Amino acid sequence: MGTLTRVSYYRAGSAGSALSPADVLPALAPGSRILHLTGITPALSPSAAEAALAAATTAREAGITVCLDVNYRSRLWTADRARTALRPLLARTDLLIASEDELPLVLERPGAGESEAVRSILAEGVGEVVVKRGAHGATSFTADGATERAARQVDAVDLVGAGDAFVAGYLSGHLHGADIPARLHRAVTTAAFAVANRGDWEGLPTQDELGLFDQPDGTTIR
Repeated sequence: MGTLTRVSYYRAGSAGSALSPADVLPALAPGSRILHLTGITPALSPSAAEAALAAATTAREAGITVCLDVNYRSRLWTADRARTALRPLLARTDLLIASEDELPLVLERPGAGESEAVRSILAEGVGEVVVKRGAHGATSFTADGATERAARQVDAVDLVGAGDAFVAGYLSGHLHGADIPARLHRAVTTAAFAVANRGDWEGLPTQDELGLFDQPDGTTIR
């Protein structure tokens, strides 16, 4: 029997929907290294979309790496609305993260296959495109070529939060100066922790716990 996950969103009238550029720009202080954005924020309201674009513009001008996780949620907006908001963000993005079916949402012409889509995105100035493939792992594309990493084989009990965990691992590796293979390894590891535990974030590891899946099966850490 397959796993069915239902997620409800309570976004209308939320504090997040009232977000504006004045709320976020002060956070981009000197010394900031990465600005991470997801497609959920500009979906919340026009002011939230303005805040995301202002943050990406300011960060790019300051030399801060801008990461955009498309993270499309059809219950929040249509594909056409998403494309209208995400296209301007793409022009300010250094690292794009998307699932296979999300790539068309950042393309001017959405009918391209994956290879053509990735080439188009890189040609627009994005330095790296990471395609998440769920249980099939992930692939990083740059001008130098592609790097693949299989997913870790674990017993999945709750898929919610896996994508966010993957990105957290990838950006953690980026901040620690890891190369692309090592970033992918950390990303699939943090994603595995997420799906092996119930809850959105409760199972995520500390840095010291990243190697636990390499221990013999049944190992108990006390």
